[in-house]
Amino acid sequence: MATIDITEHDFAPIIRENDIVLVDFWAGWCGPCRMFAPVYEAASRKHPDIVFAKVDTEAEQGLAAAAGISSIPTLMAFRDGALVFSEPGALPAAGLDGVITAVKNLDMTQLSTGTAHRAGHRA
Repeated sequence: MATIDITEHDFAPIIRENDIVLVDFWAGWCGPCRMFAPVYEAASRKHPDIVFAKVDTEAEQGLAAAAGISSIPTLMAFRDGALVFSEPGALPAAGLDGVITAVKNLDMTQLSTGTAHRAGHRA
């Protein structure tokens, strides 16, 4: 699946209606964002079971503000509607694959009870 552009209007439904959603907050003027874009696009083709969304922070300033974006690119991962990962910075392909694996392997029952660690964060 290719990446999809999302807006303030479809952000919540996309997060709510899909098992795993990755969201790349980016801007056209951002060099690291442009470097991360092909890595993110390649991962979207490699993992068709995941929704890979992009938010243009220039066009969607309200959504970026609501999401607390202070640095771009920022990658967020949602699993079963819950934010499980959020980190600024362009990831290399191996780093993105690591985040995806961690998100897929999360025990959501432990997360809901507060005993699991979020994806990408160490104990």
